Amino acid sequence: MTKRPPLTPIVAALPSFVPFVGPESMTRERGRPFRARIGANESSFGPSPKVIATMQREAADQWMYCDPDNYDLKAALAAHLNVPIGCVVVGEGIDGLLNLAVRMHVGEGTAVVTSLGAYPTFNFHVAAAGGRLVTVPFHKDKEDLEGLLDAVKREKARIVYLSNPDNPMGTWWEAGEVLRFADALPQDTLFILDEAYGETGPSSAQPPVDVSRPNMLLMRTFSKAYGLAGIRCGYAVGEPSLIQDFEKIRNHYGTSRMAQVAGAAALQDRDWLTGVVAKVAAGRERLAEIARANGLTPIPSGTNFVTMDCGGDGAFALKVLQHLISRDVFIRKPMAPGLDRCIRVSVGLDRELDVFAEELPGALAAARGN
Repeated sequence: MTKRPPLTPIVAALPSFVPFVGPESMTRERGRPFRARIGANESSFGPSPKVIATMQREAADQWMYCDPDNYDLKAALAAHLNVPIGCVVVGEGIDGLLNLAVRMHVGEGTAVVTSLGAYPTFNFHVAAAGGRLVTVPFHKDKEDLEGLLDAVKREKARIVYLSNPDNPMGTWWEAGEVLRFADALPQDTLFILDEAYGETGPSSAQPPVDVSRPNMLLMRTFSKAYGLAGIRCGYAVGEPSLIQDFEKIRNHYGTSRMAQVAGAAALQDRDWLTGVVAKVAAGRERLAEIARANGLTPIPSGTNFVTMDCGGDGAFALKVLQHLISRDVFIRKPMAPGLDRCIRVSVGLDRELDVFAEELPGALAAARGN
């Protein structure tokens, strides 16, 4: 038998699977495209025309490596957030920054707390580091702050992860509750607050940016409201010594030249962002109306998607999803027990929501065996 270099024991013990099956993979398997791509929480509205124009102007300069310091983008973010530039680090989306934060703080057997059914990519990073993941069930379709706090103290957790508004349910906590949670945490527990959907949520859910807390890391992205998911660019904000630790292990050439330019340009077009946020809010309302018209219960959302309670169990919701995919409508669903009764539908263009409205009744009927 041919030998190969051995994996580390941690990686060798991990299962081999892909965390997300993308719509591109499904299109290849099905042999036809989707008519409505409303499953990945992207922004069908796209980036600002000013950003597109900037990217077009910069296209010819992509033969050069990016600035490994990400200086211009960090300076733009620091001005945008009114914090010192040393309080900002840029990375390959929130996913890349989560990986770095876990690598910095988690070793084999280290306890890490998150919600059961919350963003799964974080869990994969913890597993790859050999950490011990402790999960707390959602309570009434919201992440359970008291349960998370209890788990942190009980398990002496090194990291606790919270998204607000959250994925996959779209619910949120008000800023005061988030700050009370942060104040109650042990000083040696890192609080990662993921605000990927912060721009689309209520402003009352966003705590003021505070870079004085040495155990709190705020993460945001250009993938959602800014319409730049394809460039993979996000950022973390925190106390300077916490941010400085990223320099030890981050991929200094990981954020492309184009991503840095596009991110800085996106921050400048506030009117476009305001318009997109309004379109997202209108799209949420329409999705909620479609859900109610078909006997489903929409869960109030502060994100760019609406999670819909199908009124049955996880097996029924999975059938609804599968029948929608067979009708060329790409959506996703929560998979954790208690949440898996739902499907999750991203806000899309009007024509995409037209397709969803047209196909949902048939998908529900087929799932019921009618």
